[in-house]
Formats: sequence, structure tokens, C-alpha cells
Amino acid sequence: MRHPIYRVCSFRIVGDYMLSVTFDDGTEQIIDFRPVLAGKLFGPLRDLTLFNQVQVDREVHTLVWPNGADFDPATLHDWPDHADALAAVARKWKRQSA
Repeated sequence: MRHPIYRVCSFRIVGDYMLSVTFDDGTEQIIDFRPVLAGKLFGPLRDLTLFNQVQVDREVHTLVWPNGADFDPATLHDWPDHADALAAVARKWKRQSA
């Protein structure tokens, strides 16, 4: 089975915790990250100031944040296929930290 490789080319902030992400195949995803911002790595991104410091890492071609958080570009590309599962994991992390 072949796993497609995607690269993030650019992004723009379209709302609080929402990014429009453009990929090397010309597709675009508008992603609301709020449901997945939990746990030790992604939880700090609930600070909007930190979240808005997102950049495209030109070496690995994905979104990265100053605290080391990132997502696989394939996950970002196919976000609708992964969003529910990622949100479920985030809810589990929130329960465990409460």
C-alpha cells in the first residue's frame, strides 16, 4: 500500500484557532483546531497568542508551533477523515488531566 506524501505550501489564519492550509497538490483545507487542543503538546496552543505563532517548516513541509507541536501533513491534508478520531483522543486527554 502506498502512502501519499503531501507538503504544506502555505496557510492563512481565518479565525480563532482556524487555518486555511494549502498543499502542494493544489488542495486546501480549512481546519478548526479547537477540538484537538488538549494534552501536553497541543493543550498549550489554546493560548491564542501561541497558536497564532504557527509557521510552515520548510524542511518537513508541515505546520509547526514554537512549543514543538506539529501535525503530519497527510493528516492535515485529509483532516475530515481524521478530525473525529483526533477530537476523541483530545477529550480523553482532557478527562485524564482533570
